[in-house]
Amino acid sequence: MRHFRRHPVQACFSVVLLGCIAWSIWSTGFWLVQQAEWSVVSGNLPLFAVGGYPEASRWRPILWLALLVLLTGFTLAQPFLLQRLRLNSTMLSWSWLLMMPLGLWLLAGGGVLDPVPSRLWGGLVLTLLLTLFSGLIALPFGILLALGRCSELTTARLLSKIYIDGMRAVPLIAVLFFGQLLLPLFLPVQIEINRVFRAVVAFALFAAAYVAEDLRGGLQAVSPTQIEAAAALGLGPWQIQRLVILPQALRIAVPALTNQAVGLLQNTSLMAILGLVELLGISQSLLANPAYIGRHLEVYVWLAALYWLFCTAMALMARQFERQDPSNLLAARRS
Repeated sequence: MRHFRRHPVQACFSVVLLGCIAWSIWSTGFWLVQQAEWSVVSGNLPLFAVGGYPEASRWRPILWLALLVLLTGFTLAQPFLLQRLRLNSTMLSWSWLLMMPLGLWLLAGGGVLDPVPSRLWGGLVLTLLLTLFSGLIALPFGILLALGRCSELTTARLLSKIYIDGMRAVPLIAVLFFGQLLLPLFLPVQIEINRVFRAVVAFALFAAAYVAEDLRGGLQAVSPTQIEAAAALGLGPWQIQRLVILPQALRIAVPALTNQAVGLLQNTSLMAILGLVELLGISQSLLANPAYIGRHLEVYVWLAALYWLFCTAMALMARQFERQDPSNLLAARRS
């Protein structure tokens, strides 16, 4: 009451704002529970998950999704597992790396599995595949660009600067259009590059420029005295970069790199414009069905929930890595 008497305008504004928030929450909850028709989602969950993948082989991408969810849970529970099950970060890192070729093998087939062409891949599986493989390529390429940008060699520094500035000046959709539509025109007729591979390379080349700038900030944040101390201990230039500078720079750049990873996941939705039926492309194809006319809001709320879930999981894993005790990392590395 005392605050209301002293600041009546602010108090009234706060009451009105709280009322608007409460009304928004109540109306949204009422629509979600009573008015929304979720049959467009529940009846098409396999389509959202794997797209047009052959029904007889759908267990393969679904198995990969289940393994990814399980590995994400292990990663988020890493502090508990380190103490109870004696698992270290090295095992989880190798598990994530092995998950990528495993997913590619399960999707593409080969050996004992029937081959499935990439034009049948789609849905959430394709979105995660584009994100993981693009990030896997963009990170080491971005590290090389960042080292080149900070190098004392004029040629390496100039070439890295031209690439980074040039790629950052071009919108992502232009890079994707070039990779999907224009690049095949410059190649001989006999040469045909997989569309998914072209999309991965386009995303990776674009993201590497931003990764390089984030890592350059991390490199510049490392104190020069540590470099001098490493040189006094007899370490060579590459040993200093690998053992002293890069680990600290990567750790400093984790928040910015997480932002790039989240943006990369969200930017995969642009492939719906270019014909790849990832998560957003599946939604657009469903909404084109006359049976689901007027169900746009349900579909896009479902998409927003999926993107929020995966982006939040990525942010939590990155935050956990950022807060991890460096002594645990060194102990895991030695083991």
